[in-house]
Amino acid sequence: MTEAPRRRLGHVVIVGGSIAGMLAASAVKDHAASVEIIEAHELPIGPDSRIGVPQAAHVHLLQTGGIEALEDLLPGTIDLLLSAGAHRIPVTTGMVIYAPEGWYRRWQRTTHHIITASRDLTDFIVREQVLKDQRVSLRQHTKAIDLHGDRHNVTGVLIQMPDGTESEIRADLVIDASGRASRTPQWLTRLGINGLTEDHIDSGLVYASRYYRAPVPTTGWPVVGVQADPRLSRPGNAGGIVPIEGDRWHVSLMGAPGGHPTRDADAFEPFARTLRHPLMADLLKNAEPLTDVRLTHSTGNRRYYYERLTSWPENLVVLGDALAAFNPVYGQGISVAAQGAVALRDSLSTITPHGLARRAQRAIAHQVDIAWALSAGTDIHFPTTTGKCPNIADRLLRRYISRLSRTATGSFHAATALTDVLALQAPPTSLVQPKVLLTALAGPLRPQLVHPPLTAAERRLLSRSEGSAASRE
Repeated sequence: MTEAPRRRLGHVVIVGGSIAGMLAASAVKDHAASVEIIEAHELPIGPDSRIGVPQAAHVHLLQTGGIEALEDLLPGTIDLLLSAGAHRIPVTTGMVIYAPEGWYRRWQRTTHHIITASRDLTDFIVREQVLKDQRVSLRQHTKAIDLHGDRHNVTGVLIQMPDGTESEIRADLVIDASGRASRTPQWLTRLGINGLTEDHIDSGLVYASRYYRAPVPTTGWPVVGVQADPRLSRPGNAGGIVPIEGDRWHVSLMGAPGGHPTRDADAFEPFARTLRHPLMADLLKNAEPLTDVRLTHSTGNRRYYYERLTSWPENLVVLGDALAAFNPVYGQGISVAAQGAVALRDSLSTITPHGLARRAQRAIAHQVDIAWALSAGTDIHFPTTTGKCPNIADRLLRRYISRLSRTATGSFHAATALTDVLALQAPPTSLVQPKVLLTALAGPLRPQLVHPPLTAAERRLLSRSEGSAASRE
């Protein structure tokens, strides 16, 4: 029996030149005659800031799941990032993390890696890889203002060009990767598709970030993080220092209502000293600020459940932040977008063309589930959170995860179970498997650390930098 030919698309239109849009283009280019990306702004030529991405000012990283998805879509991209100065950091060996339950140990057995770089560099490397393919074109200064078609079938998009004139682009597939500003909910309503549900869970965090010249060489330097504790009555403040290209530290501070950071540069380091531990403030004493403070208020978790709609038109797919946006503190956005793009690509390999868009949308939504459980499932426990309150099951699960996290401060097995999920490589249900339950019940096998787990070499480097700073004074 001869296998039926797989569907080949003609023209694909992608709304949004975001990293999610670029990855979507990479996912569909082998299944289409041409791919056109519609972008409202002008994209930078090099690794510079892109208009309309306020979250780019804050720390970003690629989780293991995102690294694998990115390499699957664009082989060699990680090597390009590393060559440009990005850092490959072993988990948890290269991390100094103060969790609500205490300091995590830096186990020498590495189970995962993360990639740290500025968002601008990551965007540039991905964009350059995608746009060098002649099948992919970019139309800048152009807004997608509506969908063409009906409730059964999308046939294209209506665009507004720089001079204000409007035109229709016909397409065999339209992909919305326009980010948090997505208009798809309104477009669906105009097509007669109703009943869309969404969750919006917002802990009220405000982010303040800036770049520093690191006082030490950043090669091999760990990621540093002080996490908020939702059990405390004080505002849920947190922060992180991430080594990036150019021997720089990317520093982000987060504050909940009642303890928001500000744009005041003189208040940035004093705010770092208000965290649950002063490590970040101590590290920043000898670092050189390179930029002003950038502030962002849009940090809530928001998810649209397109996959639950009873009616879904052919030839429309939504992914990236347009589908689900996460609190940036969890470092999931790029990784989830990459995993969603892989799911889209795999869906296009199906033999049966009917219902392709719905199948793809459900596959992409499945990739969102793990990250959503982590981010929204954590944020609902802060007293400042709006949109949803924890129920009894949520509180019981939180108590269990807290016990498992405390166990992870002194148990490699517990730490691995947690990092498998945080790396977006295992579902949260893996944390309640019998072996993990028994590990949590037994508790930590080693005593809790009293001080930050800096290595002797790291302490020597810091001491040397403090001495150099004192001599300059």
